[in-house]
Amino acid sequence: MTTALTARALLLDMDGTIVNSDAVVERVWRAWAIEHGLDADEALKTVHGRQGYATMAVLLPDRPMEQNHADNRVLLAQETADTDGVVPVAGAPAFMAAVAALPHALVTSADLALATARMKAAGLPMPEVRVTAECVGASKPDPEGFLKGAAELGFAAEDCVAFEDSEAGITAARAAGMRVVGVGPRAAAMAPDLHVPDLTHLTLTTHDDGTIALRAA
Repeated sequence: MTTALTARALLLDMDGTIVNSDAVVERVWRAWAIEHGLDADEALKTVHGRQGYATMAVLLPDRPMEQNHADNRVLLAQETADTDGVVPVAGAPAFMAAVAALPHALVTSADLALATARMKAAGLPMPEVRVTAECVGASKPDPEGFLKGAAELGFAAEDCVAFEDSEAGITAARAAGMRVVGVGPRAAAMAPDLHVPDLTHLTLTTHDDGTIALRAA
């Protein structure tokens, strides 16, 4: 693990990385887990970073995938309507202001409606380039979303740094060939290239050649 990285473009996960939505995630998924006879505390260790149907496939591996997709639609509607307790990760407003003029994209397992609701609730600007659940055929930990984000920005994967908080997300970014800034306690266990407790601990500097320097403060 290092204390500094250099990139030309930044790919940002949403939940747990720039938006703290843990309160909603816990409410919705705890209820779903109990309804399906699962240990809610154990189930919550799996939900972060993945699309809902992919989480269900891990937790209930013998269940038909069409049922997972059906349940996921219900949970997405619940999560989109529930923004109580959704706040920015510490330092996220200043960070988003700092990257506004830089090549960056949102790469999230949320669909566009949920991403829009949570970014608005957290008071954060929605990036112009965004890869949401509708844009990919495979959920994180598959690298598709990060590769699409890099392509839309016009940069090679190795020139991008991904910001992530979860095992699934960090695995996806690494599979895409990207270095990773891990944000928060969940990320620390995955030994990202650079780790910060939150975004107040990150210093961002831009250079005349277009490179972006990221340093743990």
